[in-house]
Amino acid sequence: MAKKTLAVIALAVLAVFAVPAAANAAGYVPDGQIVVSGTPAPGATVVVDFTGGSFTPGEDVSFSCTGSGLATLSVLKAGTATLVKSSTSTGAASVNVVLPAGATGSYTTTATGLTSGTVGTATITVVAADSGTTASGTGGGLAGTGYNTPVLLIWAAAGALLLGIALVVVLSFVRRRRVTA
Repeated sequence: MAKKTLAVIALAVLAVFAVPAAANAAGYVPDGQIVVSGTPAPGATVVVDFTGGSFTPGEDVSFSCTGSGLATLSVLKAGTATLVKSSTSTGAASVNVVLPAGATGSYTTTATGLTSGTVGTATITVVAADSGTTASGTGGGLAGTGYNTPVLLIWAAAGALLLGIALVVVLSFVRRRRVTA
């Protein structure tokens, strides 16, 4: 019985370590060979470089980009077409990604070698620019928070509350005196 249990545990451990090896066998471009340069801001151009050795030298590489808006790959709008370029003699390839004016969130650029099947992905994260306006939209300073109640109104309400409490206390004393008298 112990031998069967040990064999099952050994097979489970072997299965756990065998699965990642199968996933790494596919042709992926390592993260160290992907360079994203430029400022990822709305309307800006970001260059995604897949350095030498990423693809087979001279092979056609298909680029696509997905995100919350339609980014432009070199001159083509992503989402409507894919861009195909040849890699260099060292196997490098690059693409210019022009982010839309209202870009926010993440944009994923995918490059696929059409001969080798090698796939590389780069994620461009765009943070929306702060508008720098106040709650009234006039700009400058901090945004207004809370309710702008006049101080006189606050004091009047507090005084009315205290007067009501005093009235309840006095009436309870008067009622007790009438009951005892």
